[in-house]
Amino acid sequence: MPKEPRLAVLVVSITICVLATTFVALRFYSKSVIGKKFQHHDYWSLLALIIDFAFSFSLFYATAKGLGLPAADIKPENRRSIIQATFTFTVLYCRPVGSVLQPTLPATASCTSVITLYLSSAPVNIITDIAILFLPMPILTEMHLPRRQKIILMITFGFGFFVTVVDVIRIVYLQRALTETKLTSQSTSIHSGSLISISSYAALSFMWSVVEVNMSVICSCVPVLKPLFARIMPRMIGVSGKRLGRTTGAETRPDEVSAVGYSTNIRLTATDQVNNSGPRGDQAGSSDEVGSDDSADRAVLRRLELSGVRSVESHAGAGFIEFVRMKKPKNMLKLNNRQSLAPIAIITVVFWLWGFSYGLLGNLGNHLQAVLGLDAWQSLGIHAAYFSGYLLSPVTLGRWVLKGWGYKATLITGLSVYACGTLIFWPSAVLSSFPAFIVSNVIIGGGLGVLETAANSFIALCGPHENAEIRLNISQGIQAIASVVSPLLSEEVLFKNVTNVSALINAQWTYLSIAFFDLLLAATLYYLPIPEAPDDDLEQIAMRCRGDGSSKVVGVPVIWLTLALGVGSLYLYVAGQEVLATSFESFVVTSLPSSNLTSFDYVTIGHTVFAVGRFLTALALWFLKPRWILMIAYAGMVIFSTLCLKTSGLTAVAMGLMIYLFESGAFSTLFAICLHGMGKHTKTAASLLAAAIGGGAFLPFLQHAVSTSHGVSFSYCVLVAIFSTGAIFPLYLNLVPAAKRQVDPVAQTYQNSHQQASPVEADMSHGGRESHCSGGILLS
Repeated sequence: MPKEPRLAVLVVSITICVLATTFVALRFYSKSVIGKKFQHHDYWSLLALIIDFAFSFSLFYATAKGLGLPAADIKPENRRSIIQATFTFTVLYCRPVGSVLQPTLPATASCTSVITLYLSSAPVNIITDIAILFLPMPILTEMHLPRRQKIILMITFGFGFFVTVVDVIRIVYLQRALTETKLTSQSTSIHSGSLISISSYAALSFMWSVVEVNMSVICSCVPVLKPLFARIMPRMIGVSGKRLGRTTGAETRPDEVSAVGYSTNIRLTATDQVNNSGPRGDQAGSSDEVGSDDSADRAVLRRLELSGVRSVESHAGAGFIEFVRMKKPKNMLKLNNRQSLAPIAIITVVFWLWGFSYGLLGNLGNHLQAVLGLDAWQSLGIHAAYFSGYLLSPVTLGRWVLKGWGYKATLITGLSVYACGTLIFWPSAVLSSFPAFIVSNVIIGGGLGVLETAANSFIALCGPHENAEIRLNISQGIQAIASVVSPLLSEEVLFKNVTNVSALINAQWTYLSIAFFDLLLAATLYYLPIPEAPDDDLEQIAMRCRGDGSSKVVGVPVIWLTLALGVGSLYLYVAGQEVLATSFESFVVTSLPSSNLTSFDYVTIGHTVFAVGRFLTALALWFLKPRWILMIAYAGMVIFSTLCLKTSGLTAVAMGLMIYLFESGAFSTLFAICLHGMGKHTKTAASLLAAAIGGGAFLPFLQHAVSTSHGVSFSYCVLVAIFSTGAIFPLYLNLVPAAKRQVDPVAQTYQNSHQQASPVEADMSHGGRESHCSGGILLS
């Protein structure tokens, strides 16, 4: 970077400011001369330009006074002017507000670092930019329009992408400014000379802020310039010169042009496509004769005469519905094994995503703790914040979206919230803010809670009933593989040299990449054929499998008792899983202080065993009932947790790795079991089960407290107690007949097999495979 970037700052800032002014002028020309009508948003655009110019002028003035020069070259009498010009538009920067303009800072006043302030607001800017960019795209891409017009329309709205790009570039210079001055605290005086000492970086940061604001003004003008482009380049947007002349001629009233205008032309084009009646003389590149063009124009005018302008306006809602393609999603409950492969593969990509990103974020979190000097309790606090996000989001946001709009909307919502949390996590590390870490982890956990509400239940429901546990274990196994690969990649490549704040800043691009990938995946999911599961069909399948559902245990309907015990067991299982995850490295160091392998190596081995165990569980489920598998899993967890207490050295570490093995299939099997027989309440059950993942938040504190007072090995008594309590659920499933009937899968049960009047008929018609109703598929 040049030592004196003032020339670049002035040239870029003035150029973009002039360009924004030009676009606003073109907007007013298009609306006043061609459209003959102003609307309220045009006046807001003018106000935005005025504020934008004042903001830009403040940078011009500060640069003229020396902003951008090396600190030693800035005259002392100009420093106050630079500070005042720079902070004029930073609202609530100081307390009290007026102290920012005073020659000296009063002892009672305090001011936030401007670099910190800008960097903290960056994620919000990116989130809003991306939201504005993506929200109109679904409607635009599904409009009944000629391909050329549709592409032009999408490009027009896609100009918002440049604002996002500028925002990212701006953050680069903000990070450099932060690194240059080592501003790792949350508060610093504006009169301390910090701004002057980073004059070069500050000037470039402010320049990109001006570019961002001006780009926003430009993008707000582009969509309303269609009449101007229609006059200058009519063939490019599919409007003939004859049609344009009639549209803008004196015989057409201005109010009709503004009232009908573009939407009327769109509706008639869509009607022409549907009816296939006559040539379309209004398309660009048409080779029709002039007479054909006239006949097409007469047909258009005839339709206007028959329907009337008022008719078009009064049926605007109906026109919009015709204008946008409305596709009904498939029913996942009607899919057999072969038909369900494609949608399951799509959702398994989501499993891979959160497994991979979870590993990256978790590993970088360990580096953050080392760099920031967090103690064990603070580290557990960040861990608890992540799992706390699960406690509320599934039963509030997740259930609401899933019940109201279905699986596709819930997956997109979860990915979007997760991306927002990742973007907030990004500057949190740069600013070294522990509270910001807490907030970002809560949001990340909340996003994953919504995602798991949809993804886990989707895999369990998409396809035949008897294979739900198998499908979910395979998908979760792929997620576990990603959790193994990503820590290795981050430890050996991405975050290998992250030992200080400066290196930590460079690692933040991983967070931005994760966020953008999440959003791209969410946009992709919108256009993919994601099937749905209607509540009525879920209830129909449940009634065929469990009868009328009137069975009760201790006076409580069996489906609700099963769900309550299942949610409690899942809460305890995740708590035990996270107790092991947060303590296993310490356990290895205590048991094998002189091992050739590091504790990270043993954790990687544990994660690998965990991933393999999920595929082994899927294989075992082909032969054994799910409730048997769950009982075996809990028995293994209790036994090997107890052995960790009683052994030492390599044997104790091996027992810990066996816990990983028996843990592996418990989650997926338990989740799918609890959905059996829930009928129209299946989605509510899925949200409660996803909320139970929040069990990983609090019990690791108890284990750490016991470890501090009695040693790591003894602290595994907490693990034994957790798993022993959680084992009540599989005991209930295997001992209560009504629970057995509810959760044992019925062979070949999916919506297209409704000819099966009862499980008894299914047994008679499927020969050997009927044994899965009363035992395994091959074992009865």
